Amino acid sequence: MMKKTDKNDLTKKIVFAFLMGAITTGLISFALITINIGFTSSFFKTWIKSWILAYIFVIPAILFIAPKVEQFAHAMVDNYTKNT
Repeated sequence: MMKKTDKNDLTKKIVFAFLMGAITTGLISFALITINIGFTSSFFKTWIKSWILAYIFVIPAILFIAPKVEQFAHAMVDNYTKNT
């Protein structure tokens, strides 16, 4: 059984992933669709479709890949600071 603090930490990570995913994919998809097709009649439909697809891909990346990247970055910095 998970401790209350472990469950709370996991909940925070999941909420963060969903919020960060929505914000970043929304901004990036908006910017790229604006640059690539401009504000045409199909802009909103294209943007929403792109946003949803990007969101589906980014959530697993934030939840599963980001922790490994964070560990790697910490190791790089620790190694650098140890050698300077």
